[in-house]
Amino acid sequence: MNPRVRIVVPAALVSVLALTALPAAGSESDGGQSPLGKINHIVVIYQENHSFDNLYGGWEGVNGLASADAAHTLQIKQDGSFFACLLQNDVNLANKLPASCNDTSGTPATTTTPANYAFTSHFTNAPFQIDAYIPASAHTCPQPGAPFSANGYPDNPSNLAGGCTRDIVHRFYQEQYQLNGGQQNRYTAGSDAVGLTQGYYDTQALPIYQYLHQDDHPKYAIADNFFQSAFGGSFLNHQWLIAARTPDWPGEPDTQHAIVDANGMPNTYALYKPTMPVRDPAGTRACPTGADPNPGLACGDRAVNTIQPTYQPTSSNPIKLPPQTATTIGDELSSAGVSWAWYAGGWSNAAGNIGAPGWTNGAGPGCADPYSAANPSYPYCPNKVFQFHHQPFNYFANYAPGTTARDQHLRDEAEFMSLAQTSTNQTCNLSSVSFVKPIGLENEHPGYTSETAGSSHLVELLKAIEGSACRKDTLVVTTYDEFGGQWDHVPPPGQGRATLRSRTAGDARCCGDRSLHRVPRASRRRLGSSDLRVRGRIVRPLRRSQAVATVGRRTATVLWTTCTPGT
Repeated sequence: MNPRVRIVVPAALVSVLALTALPAAGSESDGGQSPLGKINHIVVIYQENHSFDNLYGGWEGVNGLASADAAHTLQIKQDGSFFACLLQNDVNLANKLPASCNDTSGTPATTTTPANYAFTSHFTNAPFQIDAYIPASAHTCPQPGAPFSANGYPDNPSNLAGGCTRDIVHRFYQEQYQLNGGQQNRYTAGSDAVGLTQGYYDTQALPIYQYLHQDDHPKYAIADNFFQSAFGGSFLNHQWLIAARTPDWPGEPDTQHAIVDANGMPNTYALYKPTMPVRDPAGTRACPTGADPNPGLACGDRAVNTIQPTYQPTSSNPIKLPPQTATTIGDELSSAGVSWAWYAGGWSNAAGNIGAPGWTNGAGPGCADPYSAANPSYPYCPNKVFQFHHQPFNYFANYAPGTTARDQHLRDEAEFMSLAQTSTNQTCNLSSVSFVKPIGLENEHPGYTSETAGSSHLVELLKAIEGSACRKDTLVVTTYDEFGGQWDHVPPPGQGRATLRSRTAGDARCCGDRSLHRVPRASRRRLGSSDLRVRGRIVRPLRRSQAVATVGRRTATVLWTTCTPGT
């Protein structure tokens, strides 16, 4: 039986990304009778790459698209003037007619492009609904293992249905340029996907929205003031989820240090031309020896963009991050005697766990599953859309291959589903804390999967819990690792300061200590609406079983919750 533990809630129940402890006991002052005391299981579902406005901006009652003002919506060019049009390079948007909007790039001349070159577009400088142009029925999603296509896949029967777009850059230094001190107006100029940054989905058409609005739906709250913890992409935000710090990179090769221009940008795009030679690898820029030309930008030997782990499952890329030794939330849970696991879709195949839950590759000698690829040989048979950098514990020495901790805590999502579905009597078979990371085809990431497929899988996960004995005492938190390169109108806390101190190699929090981009988050629970007032914070009730939380939080709240043994 799992030991009971007590949590200290930092703000409000619907804003707690606590996830770190089993709240089986209430506060000391309420004799254990608070709604928190009814929760014996916490499930964190970690989806991919959407800003709040992009995905949930049309949810009723939220600070969403209807609240966006022009000052935080209209996009500006590199030269500071406003765009009239949104340039598009997604193959399914670039050809939309009539292309009657005329504009110029606002960029300086380069060896290949003239200064301030002209372009035309169907799209004006305003947010637009993606699925009005690329519906969920469109065959624009790549087959697993298909060659990379930078600008997406055309609507063709040979592709999968789902209405996929191209991917959008979501990297460490680029996001800081795009936020522009909280003005939220350089997304388009600072992106490889240009005007796609301003796209959004019809919230009410999402499977998750429809599920949570059907009769007898689970009670839930939407957090519309929740922010990712670190600038940039999935790798770094997964690290902050479990360790609340940026990984050290001792001995970082010089070629892996970024070089940024006068604007802090490390790359060239259609609507951005750097002011000097730049470089955009996995690491931070080297700390300058003299005056810093970019005060406030992180520097030192730290990994901030996607880099591969040393341990299997990993890619063939020879650049690897050395095993990390910092404390993780998994270490803290284990020390407190709290049962937990990280359940990743496709983990057994990728990690070579023959015969374990989720294993689909037979007895060898080759990988039997046609959706798997040898890496480099059997039994390492990851799904062709398995993402190695979405497995944060695999970067840490405490969870190296062969360790007991790895065997106990790094598991396959198929096992989570089985545990939920077999909780058919009075007992929930789930661990006290479960982190669920869907596989690439089901995680909502633009480029290689569709929003519809990912949202549908999210509903499947919720139904597995809701249809079991776990529904009576489980809090489910669903959130997204980062913004995916997409615009949001809400300035993050910490943006717009007049002075920023430089981040150095000795500052482990160098790259995520200010709350950043707003991302979607929802909590599902089987508690009454009276549980919405905690520590003087009140959320706005929309109806008996739904609420909107406006208390600011970020992903690293995972380590803000105190875990202590209960009685």
